[in-house]
Amino acid sequence: MNKQLSVPHVGDEVSWVREHLSDLVTGDVQPSRAIRGGQKAADVALNAFDVTGYAADRNEVYPIARRGASMLSPYIRHGLISLPRAWRSVKNGPAKDVSKFRDELLWQEYARHLYARTGGTASSIRYAVNERRVPPDPDWIDGMACLNFVTGELEQDGWLVNQTRMWFASHWSVRNGHGWRDGEDYFFRHLLDGSRAANRLGWQWTVGAGTGKAYGFARAQVERRAPGLCGGCAMREVCPIQSYPDDPELLRVPAPVGVIGDPDPAKTAGPEELVPDDSIKRVWITAESLGDGDPAILAHADVPVVFIFDEALLGKLKLSGKRLVFLAESLADLATRREMQLWRGDPVDVLSGGGIATTYAPVPGWRRRANLIKPSHIHPWPWLVKPHGGAAGSFSAWRKGAGLDKWR
Repeated sequence: MNKQLSVPHVGDEVSWVREHLSDLVTGDVQPSRAIRGGQKAADVALNAFDVTGYAADRNEVYPIARRGASMLSPYIRHGLISLPRAWRSVKNGPAKDVSKFRDELLWQEYARHLYARTGGTASSIRYAVNERRVPPDPDWIDGMACLNFVTGELEQDGWLVNQTRMWFASHWSVRNGHGWRDGEDYFFRHLLDGSRAANRLGWQWTVGAGTGKAYGFARAQVERRAPGLCGGCAMREVCPIQSYPDDPELLRVPAPVGVIGDPDPAKTAGPEELVPDDSIKRVWITAESLGDGDPAILAHADVPVVFIFDEALLGKLKLSGKRLVFLAESLADLATRREMQLWRGDPVDVLSGGGIATTYAPVPGWRRRANLIKPSHIHPWPWLVKPHGGAAGSFSAWRKGAGLDKWR
């Protein structure tokens, strides 16, 4: 049943989620310890980010003061900061650091292209690896200070540096043989930047499903990137990761449609221009595009924005409470500047009747719903790199197809 909800006030988002959405989450409803949602928070974070030292320090883990990661990914994932805006923001930084930061933005764009191309079912899989749906032994990381630190940040902050994402994925799947799809789901449940594009591609890269070469995790990486953790670890004398794991046996399999090439890059890219229409009554926004810079929001300043908490989807995903708090914080902030309607139910039912404007999203689920809703206006997605029809089996192949192979 569709139900219109009150709009949360800034500062009351946790209680609002508990009242309206607590049955759709895993665990208690708590905010992230480290990251707030909303356009204002995104702007503060972007303005505070200094790219200087990024190339050397982006993978530092501990002590936290040594980290050089931007922590902008939750805002980028939800469209509060577009990739083009993030790209421009570092233009005056040191060349080496700007190059590395922009390379990471391109990786995000690559993940979006690949996800949109393949329909989200497989992304980059070209090698068969363990996909058992078997839960891990509850004490599989008991006593390991490094991985207890990682899971603590994941479950309480909803964010991890890239290095610790690889540590966890490698230990989970490469060394312990747990199914990588289960691990991906665990990350997706908790990460504020969790997306089936970047999160899935990262797991596939780490376990070797996309490249044929798995990433091995060992104590040497902890001592390099997180000095001090091993010294206080209960397992320091009997470390289970003292040496690197054996390389898994990987079998080459046929690549999914879209990996070798994109037969319809225009479909992947979405619309490039609009057909004028004066009948717009509401702007439909999604979790892909919650920022003030959303093209549909900018183009239709005098009509309400509408967000629907998809009850069936959220009931299936059972995300952690902090993910929905982040969404509520973003919506509460936007509601201070725009008239807003919030619903819980079926987006197709809520948005029936026409007069809908929205921004294209390179997400298969969005396209399925949009095909049923039939928006009057679909605004173009703000791509950093326009989708192309060339190979995307690797980041370097994708870059070459986009004409970026000589980019620095």
